[in-house]
Amino acid sequence: EELGRPRIDVVVNCSGVFRDLFINQMSLLDKAVKMAAEADEPLEMNYVRKHALQQAEEMGINLRQAATRVFSNASGSYSSNINLAVENSTWENESELQEMYLKRKSFAFSSDNPGMMEQSRQIFETTLKTADVTFQNLDSSEISLTDVSHYFDSDPTKLVASLRGDGKTPASYIADTTTANAQIRTLSETVRLDARTKLLNPKWYEGMLSHGYEGVRELSKRLVNTMGWSATAGAVDNWIYEDTNATFIQDENMRQRLMNLNPHSFRKVVATLLEVNGRGYWETSDSNLQMLRELYQEVEDRIEGIE
Repeated sequence: EELGRPRIDVVVNCSGVFRDLFINQMSLLDKAVKMAAEADEPLEMNYVRKHALQQAEEMGINLRQAATRVFSNASGSYSSNINLAVENSTWENESELQEMYLKRKSFAFSSDNPGMMEQSRQIFETTLKTADVTFQNLDSSEISLTDVSHYFDSDPTKLVASLRGDGKTPASYIADTTTANAQIRTLSETVRLDARTKLLNPKWYEGMLSHGYEGVRELSKRLVNTMGWSATAGAVDNWIYEDTNATFIQDENMRQRLMNLNPHSFRKVVATLLEVNGRGYWETSDSNLQMLRELYQEVEDRIEGIE
């Protein structure tokens, strides 16, 4: 009655750093979830209890085990390694990335046995099947969604869609708490904002390129991180890749500038655009693709010293 709405079932997946530094907070979260699961309340007003009871019966475990909702990596382990696979193009399909996430991020925290992170993949998968929304928090104006690979490395949007029986893709939101005026945006909206303010913003990329070699590397890294959001969430609009191609490839002066400053990173830019097309994340003209293929060979020859 005081809450005024049903209790919402929330699954928390903490980073390895959070796990190391905030074990007391993880314990409080786990205790809160288990208190909700054990509360004598109507199931239609308590989704935590409703789902935990269903999961306990399905898996043949007790209610407190079924109410596990706080997960992270194994002790001493960090990230899902999706970021490494994307950065190095060492994956064939999205199911491989999702398997990495499930293997590495399914270690359960229990306030009944704090400090012991036990792999509980079955419980983790079962809890994700009921998720309608995924959510992450931005807390630094200096580090955005495509500045680093850690954000998409932690994103389970397509994974949840693959686990749900109805094929529904969950809504995905980002909380921007970098200012006093905190805002919640959709993930796709946040990726668009990031592209407009950084990757495709002349003030940003000219500032980067003023640093020469390292600036091209930074541009290349940001494009790869953008692709990461296509792989884990399908959150990148086609125009972002199209405008990237127009800005850095179709412009002859810019193309030569990047090649002269850092041919290795420029080759990565070209390769990434070819990769996003090959993986079905970017639809473009045959002439654009042909130009990229020829340009890749040209940069390759230059790096190898072939005239």
